This record gives sequence, structure tokens and C-alpha cells, in this order.
Amino acid sequence: MDKKPQHSGASRPSYNGTPRPQGSGAPRPQGASGSRPAGGGPRPGGFSGPRPGGPRPGGFSGPRPSGPRPAGPRPLQGPRMPRKEEPYAINERIRAREVRLVGDNVENGIYPIQQALKMADEMELDLIEISPTAQPPVCKILDYSKFLYQQKKRLKEQKAKATKVVVKEIRFGPQTDDHDYNFKLKHAQSFLQEGSKVKAYVFFKGRSILFKEQGEVLLLRFANDLEELGKVEQMPVLEGKRMIIMISPKKKV
Repeated sequence: MDKKPQHSGASRPSYNGTPRPQGSGAPRPQGASGSRPAGGGPRPGGFSGPRPGGPRPGGFSGPRPSGPRPAGPRPLQGPRMPRKEEPYAINERIRAREVRLVGDNVENGIYPIQQALKMADEMELDLIEISPTAQPPVCKILDYSKFLYQQKKRLKEQKAKATKVVVKEIRFGPQTDDHDYNFKLKHAQSFLQEGSKVKAYVFFKGRSILFKEQGEVLLLRFANDLEELGKVEQMPVLEGKRMIIMISPKKKV
């Protein structure tokens, strides 16, 4: 069997046939297969100096440029709240060609819109369109802020004067005796006199629903006895186990 040749000595053959020194202390030749040169020299096949093409896409380099902003639309800052519309058209917002002026500080009549605006300007007041659906629209010359204040005050007073509807309930049985009936009749009369509505009903419990005709007769009698103070708003109606009648107070003359 052939033995592999053993190499000994100071050098051994390289792949290209040229001998290269053996040992860790011998430097490798520089080049494509050598080590990187020390220092700040360029990389083989690379770039030196700043990156070509300016700054990276999407970023900024260097200080912020000074001076006025470039002209153009400003970036969107989200949706704006809608502007509250005025309840009345005033001054130049009035679109009619002529208006009817009313009030104590002017001579009532129909005026061209330009003349009406001039009159309001001379008085240092506002031309207010109070009835836009009229032909021609009706306007007043007033201070607009005071006019709105008076309108709000008047509306508040109307709400305070509006009476709340109060409903009083009166319950009967299908076989109510005269003493109980008269007692509840007096209560209903006082309720109607104070301006409250009366909701009277007959409650049928168990097999007493068989006497619903008697309950209807009782409620009609009740409404007839209250005829001077109230009027029937709803005739007797059976709703489940109750037969109901509604009586509202009569308006005082």
C-alpha cells in the first residue's frame, strides 16, 4: 500500500503550486484574499464619504430651514365644529328685495331693502327679519342682542306659566255602595275644581268580570254627576281587568 507523502520543513505548497511560509507569525499577502487594511481607507468595492443621493427617504438631516413658510394649503387638523346658525336673518343676510318695516321707531310700510338697511345704519341698530314667510318679509329695526335676550326671557316666562297636567285616579268596585260612591264623587269634584284630570276605573277581580255591564253603568253615572265641572275625554273602555273613563276639567269662563 502506498503511503501519503509527508511534508516537513519551513514551507508547504499552496493551491496554485507556489510555496507559502508555515507558521503563525508570517504575514498574509494583501489583496483580494488578504485582510482589510488598517486605517480609514475605502472598502474594496464600497463607497467612501457621504451617502449618495442626499438624506434617507422620509427623514430630515441638518437644521430646520428658517424663514416664512411656503405658500399653499395648510395641513388638515381634523374636522371643525359646525357654526351655530342665527335664529333670525339680520342686515345683509336678508335676501328680499323689499321688506315691510313695523315697530314704534319707524313709519310702518314697505321699503326697498337698501333703504331699510340705511335707516337701520343711521339709527346704529340692526335690521331683523322677524317673519321671513310673509310677502314681503316683516322686519324690525332693533338692537339684535337685546332682541334675542327679550325673546329668551319671554319663552322662559311662557314655560313657567304652562300648567302641568295632573291626573288623579279614583277606583271603584263593580258593586260599590252609595256611601262609598258619594265619598269618591266629592273627591273627584275637588280634583276638577283645582284643574286636575280624573281617571276613574272599575277594577274587576276574579269572576267579577261578569259584572262589567254594571261597571260601565257606574262610570257613566259618575260622569253625569260631574257634568258641571268636567267633560268626558274618553268613554268607558275595558283594558284588561279595568274599565276606565277619563274626565277633564272645564275651562273657567
